[in-house]
Amino acid sequence: MWVRLANRPVAGIIWMLISGVALVGVNGAVKYVGTSLPAPQAAFIRFAVSLPLFALMIGPILRAHYSPAVWRLFGLRGIFHVGGVILWFYAMARIPVAEVSAIGFLNPVIVLVLGGILLGEGLSFRRIMVAILAFGGALIVLRPGLREIAMGHWAQLGAAFLFAGGYICAKRLSASVPAGVIVAMMTFSSALGLLPLALLDWQPVALWQMLTLTVGAGCATLGHYAMTRAFAAAPLAVTQPVSFLQILWSALMGAVLFHEGIDPWVILGGAVIIAAISFNIRAEAQARRVIRAADGAGTGGPVG
Repeated sequence: MWVRLANRPVAGIIWMLISGVALVGVNGAVKYVGTSLPAPQAAFIRFAVSLPLFALMIGPILRAHYSPAVWRLFGLRGIFHVGGVILWFYAMARIPVAEVSAIGFLNPVIVLVLGGILLGEGLSFRRIMVAILAFGGALIVLRPGLREIAMGHWAQLGAAFLFAGGYICAKRLSASVPAGVIVAMMTFSSALGLLPLALLDWQPVALWQMLTLTVGAGCATLGHYAMTRAFAAAPLAVTQPVSFLQILWSALMGAVLFHEGIDPWVILGGAVIIAAISFNIRAEAQARRVIRAADGAGTGGPVG
């Protein structure tokens, strides 16, 4: 059954297109709220409206008797995610949407490097060159020395590193905890961690702000669901390049809705980052096929 599902490239591309549009919708909702609410408060509301979706999971999670190490990872991931979300909300309100999206694509590259160091996966020459190429793409986006790098840019770079830390925690958790529990605990810990920060400078919330952030939360849920379906339908080597379109959608949305100029350097830099990620995905998939073929040959393999 899995083999059949994993070889449906058209379905994978369609689901990834839906995911990209939905996640750009999240960007648009956060951008629309902008600086009208402090970043911690807006981020808290975004997670708070998602809490009812996971409320029924609280009892089973508490009765699961997870080890102290698992709870530490839940907490550490929550810390990473809280910091990353605040910086991301801050950046989205202050720099063009396309630039936020392009810099955000550094996340899997940072995971690649940190995973090699912290998870014992190793740093091959290919991984190092992929990281250098991707960060070169980030330099094309930022163009230091040729223009001012605003606080929003630094915030989004910081968010990419913090989200990468959270992803590594999730990867470790996935060995012993169901995926649904990992998502639920991210929502609980993010809302809990953001609440005191939001209360420090709480502002009255207008109906339009609440509705906008609720729509953003719904788009986030749809985006991650569609991404999961895309991964189940086709290999990453097929679906990952499609994610580059998020930068194009973001640039188009920024131009139409927020009167932001379309910067070709941002598109180029984002393309370089995605090209580096896609190359690494294809190379690692090929390496896994070679290893499986060698293992099959070493054990006699299938006959016929």
